[in-house]
Parts: sequence; structure tokens; C-alpha cells
Amino acid sequence: MYTNEMLESMKKVEAARDANTDLEPRRMTAEEKDTLLATYHPDYKDSEFAVLEIGPNKGEKVPTELAALLQAKSRVDPAQIDLSNPDYDVDVLIIGGGGAGASAAIEADNNGAKTMVVTKLRMGDANTMMAEGGIQAADKPNDSPAVHYLDAFGGGHFAAKPELLYKLVNEAPEAIQWLSGLGVEFDKDADGTMITTHGGGTSRKRMHAAKDYSGAEIMRTLRDEVLNRQIPVVDFTAAIELILDDQGRAAGAVLLNMETKEILIAKAKTVIIATGGAGRLHYQGFPTSNHYGATADGLVLGYRAGAKLLYADTLQYHPTGAAYPEQIFGALVTEKVRSLGAKLINVDGEAFMHPLETRDVSAASIIRECSDRGKGVPTPGGYGVWLDTPMIERKGGEGTIEKRIPAMMRMFAKYGIDIRKEPILVYPTLHYQNGGLDITDDGMTGVENLFVAGEAVGGIHGRNRLMGNSLLDIIVFGRNAGKNASAKAKDVQVGKLTLEHVTSFAKEREAAGITGDVVSPQLLPDYRRK
Repeated sequence: MYTNEMLESMKKVEAARDANTDLEPRRMTAEEKDTLLATYHPDYKDSEFAVLEIGPNKGEKVPTELAALLQAKSRVDPAQIDLSNPDYDVDVLIIGGGGAGASAAIEADNNGAKTMVVTKLRMGDANTMMAEGGIQAADKPNDSPAVHYLDAFGGGHFAAKPELLYKLVNEAPEAIQWLSGLGVEFDKDADGTMITTHGGGTSRKRMHAAKDYSGAEIMRTLRDEVLNRQIPVVDFTAAIELILDDQGRAAGAVLLNMETKEILIAKAKTVIIATGGAGRLHYQGFPTSNHYGATADGLVLGYRAGAKLLYADTLQYHPTGAAYPEQIFGALVTEKVRSLGAKLINVDGEAFMHPLETRDVSAASIIRECSDRGKGVPTPGGYGVWLDTPMIERKGGEGTIEKRIPAMMRMFAKYGIDIRKEPILVYPTLHYQNGGLDITDDGMTGVENLFVAGEAVGGIHGRNRLMGNSLLDIIVFGRNAGKNASAKAKDVQVGKLTLEHVTSFAKEREAAGITGDVVSPQLLPDYRRK
């Protein structure tokens, strides 16, 4: 399974394991972190960014791949779209069927709103399903939302919108209770107390998990709740343009049936974008841990309608994506592996960083180790470093891996690798969209009646996110959007439907001299051989 070079390096890892088990590399100083990030983190690579020439964020930089989509042609020709006879007419239209969309649907339904979910794949095909490690909440006696706030604010480089982060941490304990009440099976001790662990950048153990398939367990529960309530879900149907009314308010969406290519019109009193992330754009050529539909659709739709972006130049590269074998290249190796005791080790068997630094610092450290320091392990896809998983059982006892991270054990076992006995090779993978659409604490953008929840939001986490706060934000801000959008819908009288904003954007594009045949939203990644 391994090359001779890998095997030689593995021997060094095994020989140094006793020392590395007891060795805890010091945490970096703030100055060391700043220098490291500026030198090695992909967000600081100016050549990979473009300045927007049109739209609400004109003059600001975003990743080159995203800029192309934000400034692309619409898939819709307004002259060819008849808005006079909508196929659907609802109070709340939710675009996206992941954890945020499902949470929003449940709360909107609770509020008596006529609610509908449209999703371009199937309900639950979302990054929520891919989340493994857990969900944060300060609900233990030695913890508090204030401490949670400080951890997250610092971890996000003090850039989070305070009112959003305040809502996130203060509503976290109740979010855990809400999920538990719906049926999520969190890990518990024999007496029923929820088991909590550390994550990178946390000063308290506040990570609640369902083994290492926390997101899948949460999504299973939310999806079942939506379906049991008989909330209409339109699968395999993508929103390809937002519809506004003649007062400039969000009033629905143009939909595309992904199988038949039929165009459908959904009219709504309020709209919630819950479309998730952008990993399948493969910024800077990185592999991704994201699901197949993560192509930044919500950012494109909101931007063309006039909603501003916040921190769209910041992405999270999860430090531990699988670097080998190539069949799972880029697949997520949960941070929980490190919180249980595994350490990052270079080709010479050296532990080169504290295992629970924040994700951006950890990713940059690995990139440095594999580039300037020449300490990476060669793989068919480039380089990686070892994540010494056998350390987990030294620390927690035999059986810890099978009990706490069984999905990870199974994923590698398919390729003949027993992570209880052998270390695994990892390298950063494109994981999370830190930036997104700018909202106020009620979940609404600058476009009236257009709400956003989940990974499509910018500002909750600042410029870097701590582990476990994404599963938390889809619940807190999904529920928030569902409650507020449904409440707002009660007083809305929708005006005449229009796509004038699409026409105006096309004129702005032409005036700026932007040419090319790229259309957006992209909807799906293109893996055809060029």
C-alpha cells in the first residue's frame, strides 16, 4: 500500500512515538502566527485573487474563480421568462436542503407559514452531512457563552460581527437541547451526561459529538423532521435567479429542473438562501472535503440581486485532508482525531506543531513543512505529513478509535490501512467558506425580505472558524432565519414580480467591458477532461 519512501519515514514515526507521546510542542505566539499565515496561508497569495469591477462589492478582492462567477452572465434571459403565472406561491421559499435550510423550514412551519424547500440535489445532500467532529456549546459548569465568545472571536482574528457571534454563542446551549429533543443521538456517559472534548482554539471542552459522524446524525434528524411535517421539498431543482418585486424586495426565484431543464417560477413573500459553500470551485487547485453541489450559488444569486458580501476573500483550508491513498484525496480527516491525542509528524518523525492550534495556523504549518522546510512525505499527489493515529490508543486505551471515530477507521480500512496501528498521511483541503452574504442579526441582507443562513453567511466567524461552530451556526442561524422570515411574511404584500435587476446587472457588466461566455450560478463542478 505504501511506497518504500513512505515506509522508511513511517519507521522514524514509530521510533519517535514514545518521545512524541510525552512531547507537547509549545503554542505559537501571536507574532509567530501572523508571520506564518502571511507567508504560507492560501488567503494571503495575492496572485490568486481578483478585484471586482461591478456589483455591491466593486473594488474589493475575492478568489479569482469566484470573481468569474460573480461577474458572469445570468443563466436567465428576462425577456424569455413569464412571471405572470407562478408554478409555486408560498410564504417562505428556502433555497437549499442542508442543515440550515432544514432548520429554517422547521421554524417557519412552527410559525404557521406556508413553506417550501427547493434543493438542486436531494434533501440532505449538503456539507452538513460531511461534518464529523462535533458541535460547540458552552453548557458545562466550567464554561460559559462569554468564554466561548472569546475563543471564537480570537480564533477569527477579531473580525467577526459582534452581534452575530453574540447570538451564536448565547443560543448554543438551547440549540443542543433543541437537537436532542428532535432525536439527535449525542455521545453520553453512563449517567446520561453529554461527553465533550476540545477542538483547535478552544479553552474548554465544549464539543458535543455523535462519534465522528455528527453532521450526518444531525442531518438525518432534521431531514426526518421536515419530511414528517410534510413540508414540501422540491428535489433536483436549482434556483438560477432571484426574483424581486417592483419595490426591490425579494419575492421568489426562477427555478431549473436539473433533470428535464424545465424552467419554473416560485413566488414568495420572503426568501431564505441556505445554499452552503464553495469547495467544488477548487480554489487554487486545492482538493476539497465538500459535497458535490458546493459551488457558491447563493453568493452569486444574492450578489446579482444587490446583497453585499463580507469577507469573501477568506476560505478555510482544513489542515487534515487525506493525502493518501489517492482514492480519498482531500476527504476530511476530522479535527477530533487530534483532540483525541493524534499529533502531526513530519517525514523525520518530528512533532512540528501543537496539535490544537487553530485551523488556519495548522494548515499554514503543514504547508510550510512540506515546502520551505522540505519535511513533507512524498505522495503520488504531492506531499503530506503524518497524523500519528496510534497515539490515540496510547492515550485513551485500546478500543478508543473504534468507539470514538469509527467512520474514520472504516474509511481507511477500505484501503488496507489500520489507523489503530499505522499513521495516516494528510494535507490541507478546501473546507469552508468563511465569507459570504452580509446579514444583520435577524438574518436579513440589505435586500429586503432576503434572508441567509448557514455557510452562505459572512461575518459570524470572522476570518477563520473554529471547529464545531459551523454545525452550530446552521442551527442557530437556520432557526433564526426561519423564525424571522416567517414573521416578516405575515405583513408582506408582494408587488409586481420583476427581473429588472438581472437586466441592470447585464448593462453594468457591459459598461465595465466584461466579456466572455461564463454563466452563473455554476450549479455543478465540471470534471470533464479538457
